[in-house]
Amino acid sequence: MQSQSQSQGPLTGLFDRYPALAGTYDEMFDASGAARPPFARVAALLARLAPDELARSQALAETALLQQGVTFSVYGDARGTEKIFPFCLLPRLIAADDFRHLERGLAQRLRALGMFLDDIYGDQRILAAGIVPPEMVLDAAGYRPSLRGLKPPGGVRIHIAGVDLIRDPDGTWRVLEDNLRTPSGVSYVVENRLISKRMFPRLFDAARVHRVDHYPTRLAETLRSVSPADASADCNAVVLTPGPY
Repeated sequence: MQSQSQSQGPLTGLFDRYPALAGTYDEMFDASGAARPPFARVAALLARLAPDELARSQALAETALLQQGVTFSVYGDARGTEKIFPFCLLPRLIAADDFRHLERGLAQRLRALGMFLDDIYGDQRILAAGIVPPEMVLDAAGYRPSLRGLKPPGGVRIHIAGVDLIRDPDGTWRVLEDNLRTPSGVSYVVENRLISKRMFPRLFDAARVHRVDHYPTRLAETLRSVSPADASADCNAVVLTPGPY
């Protein structure tokens, strides 16, 4: 998240001849080429970079990620080649007000998804009413009939969610995809933040950036909170992965 600041005129330097793409929403710059108010300070700092300096920093960051093993495999690729996770030094900024709006909306969305799962593994009223065609659920590869009637510990079915977000040409946030699976992508967020802070410490000094390094602790707390064991007992939480494909 970023703090608010005053808008400025078009920036020079790194953003010289910066192209405006028709039919898209530019999160950092408005139609005149001026930085949007929440991002003006960060944009001004980035504008001081020379293009070759940015290219060198990008190469150093990618090398660091490779050396630290921050890679991924394309499961459909028979060669099994490890690839560097896509990383861009230019940060994607979300203003504090936008973040709070997103947080409320996503929490509401996840409550609705949890209620949907409760129903399809329970009374299946949404299917009986024809709101969702039964075959879409009952014939789905991920549906498990054996789990119908099973009550999860604490009543929690969604322990973690990765929601893919995009912005339409008007700047409105849209959900591209809901991922209610294993938290496989979170480690990339944490590692990318560490690399970004190392490369551009002044950017983080210039804005109040919401921390992400507490995520592993929050995940452990979430998993322990739904343990069937006594809440006061010291329990071990295990995350199972799909393994290599």
